[in-house]
Formats: sequence, C-alpha cells, structure tokens
Amino acid sequence: MSVTHDAEVRADARPSPPTPPGRDRLSRREAEVADLVAEGLTNREVAAELYISPRTVESHVEHIKRKLGLTSRYQIVVWVLRNGTGTPDRASSR
Repeated sequence: MSVTHDAEVRADARPSPPTPPGRDRLSRREAEVADLVAEGLTNREVAAELYISPRTVESHVEHIKRKLGLTSRYQIVVWVLRNGTGTPDRASSR
C-alpha cells in the first residue's frame, strides 16, 4: 500500500465508541457480580444466584472496587448504571 492509500483508509475508518473505564478489566464473573449488586442483591443473594459462597462474592466485590477505583457498593451500582458491564441481561433468565 502506498502512504496516500494508508491515510485514506484511516480517514474512512469510523472510530469505535470508547470503552467505559474499567469494564475491560473486570472478569466475566466480576461483571456478573457487579450486575447483581446493581440490582440490589446482598452478598448472600448474589452467592445463591451464582452458586458460589458469600465469601467469594465479598472477594469479587472488593476486586471490582479496587479495579474501578471505587470505595462502596453504591458506587458499583452507579458505575454499572452509567457504563453497563456488557453481560447479558439476567432479569430475563429468572
């Protein structure tokens, strides 16, 4: 390809929408936990929903907060509502 052609290809390419900060850093399971926290579930309820222990949920919540630079569950709720996590909607599967 010529230099001119490369510039034309780049000029025609549409930029992809920006990824919300942190979403790409959450594991699939952390994203699931964040979604359920945003729905208002307690750690015990999240654990029952995902078939994991409440202590594992606590660990996931702490990892989510650390990765996203948050300090509370409420901030997780706000972050999910603003950015989403990219996981399928769980409400339709209940």
